[in-house]
Amino acid sequence: ILHIVGGMNRGGVETWLMHVLRHIDRERYQMDFLVHTLEPCAYDDEIRALGSRIIACLRPSQPLRYARNLRRVLRQNGPYDVVHSHVHHFNGVIMVVTRHAGVPMRISHHHTVTLHEDTRASSVRRLYLLVTTRAVASCATHCLACSEPAAHAIGGPRWSSDARWQVLHCGIDLAPFRMTRLADRRAVRAELGIPQGAPVVGHVGRFVRTKNHAFLLDVFANVLEQLPDARLLLVGDGPLRDAAETKAKAIGVRSSVVFTGVRDDVPRVMTSAMDVFVFPSIWEGLPVSVLEAQAAGLPCIVSLAAPNESIVTGSQVRSLSLDEPLEEWADSVVSVIRSRPRFPSSLDAITGSSFDIEKSVERVARVYQECLRVQD
Repeated sequence: ILHIVGGMNRGGVETWLMHVLRHIDRERYQMDFLVHTLEPCAYDDEIRALGSRIIACLRPSQPLRYARNLRRVLRQNGPYDVVHSHVHHFNGVIMVVTRHAGVPMRISHHHTVTLHEDTRASSVRRLYLLVTTRAVASCATHCLACSEPAAHAIGGPRWSSDARWQVLHCGIDLAPFRMTRLADRRAVRAELGIPQGAPVVGHVGRFVRTKNHAFLLDVFANVLEQLPDARLLLVGDGPLRDAAETKAKAIGVRSSVVFTGVRDDVPRVMTSAMDVFVFPSIWEGLPVSVLEAQAAGLPCIVSLAAPNESIVTGSQVRSLSLDEPLEEWADSVVSVIRSRPRFPSSLDAITGSSFDIEKSVERVARVYQECLRVQD
């Protein structure tokens, strides 16, 4: 099986793939990873330690050159029974190349919803989207989506009537959340430089436009007016981190915001440092960090971009429109902090559901098994 991703850094899709690699029967399924970078990534060492290969294939911005590179990779490293691609619209290019290369199972997997951006694209971009979407429709043997909105965005309103399409939720590993139930809250907060009694608003996500950090900072500025000792804890990194830090200084909240960068102990940080999780994304496919926040027992305030499928325990999550005033978001945050609710049974609700990594691995293995049955 060849998975195709941009790079194996810590992100929602990449972390799910690592969960799959750790939990799947590696005697039965050999998984390699094709990436679009020569830069070392966070998961590279573990991937190799688990017996998988990392193969670079460059020039995705030049589809013809990329196609030649991909064909070379397939010749030199294959044959592959399955190519499982996770690069959204660019999946169309990969489906065409792998079909002509004779790969028997070609999976186009979609993890986000970008209709909000696509409708404002240039004419050249819209042509690219049309061509790649049609390429997926004509060349993919299987189409997976992280949620129903993600399936609709690529497969169209009749996606559910196409036997190739199915929703496969990206599960999370629940073991770290069970282990961190007894984590030392005092030690974690001291490590992060957060006063012990300070109320903490948390967020986990890459610093990119869709995560809407600018809006979150404005909300937090309003929270500080009511709770002057509050802290905003931002876990993650990305191209807009510097812009977020600049904005935090400009609106006078920088001393109350903690930028942690990328961390490998998100369950521990959520469980032991945060009091409420706020997620004001502009668009999403299926936000893994919202699932993680629920597993950590945190009350969550999310935008309507988070699909209903991602809300496992309804009483734990409040959804707000981004059109609501900043004050409405801030008041909701303050209300939750003051009431200090916790949801210890939320972990049990996720256990055994389609968001449990054990079930998620079973589902994806069944998809791969179809290929083996066809070949047999």
